[in-house]
Amino acid sequence: MDELRVAAIASLVPLEELDDDPFAVDTRTQHALCARWAADRGYVVTRQLLIYGLRPDHCGLWSHVDAGQVDLFVTPNHRVLARALRSVEEFTAECERRGVRLETAGLDEPRYTSAMKAEVHRRLSMPTAGYDGT
Repeated sequence: MDELRVAAIASLVPLEELDDDPFAVDTRTQHALCARWAADRGYVVTRQLLIYGLRPDHCGLWSHVDAGQVDLFVTPNHRVLARALRSVEEFTAECERRGVRLETAGLDEPRYTSAMKAEVHRRLSMPTAGYDGT
């Protein structure tokens, strides 16, 4: 059997919200939790989506499904999904209509220290300077 192909959904939240909700801003960790969830099940992440307030019927969500490159969506938790999409209910209904699974990883979020927040800030505030976060 072929392994299931996963699209990982992360919420694209402004850096200004780092102190209030660091996990929502830290898309790298959001995707890492989704990748860990997928790997634990023998699935492979084929797409990483960074979205905020997207319509549930937006073609950017469905083009890879329609092309047969994505079998299911995973997001770290419901809170991230609620920020990523305008309507979780409509997206869930569209997934059901298309026969695409929607999962939440349900893994624990990291507890952000001030040093971790500073690293996220540094990584996200310097992308145009060629900094890749390593």
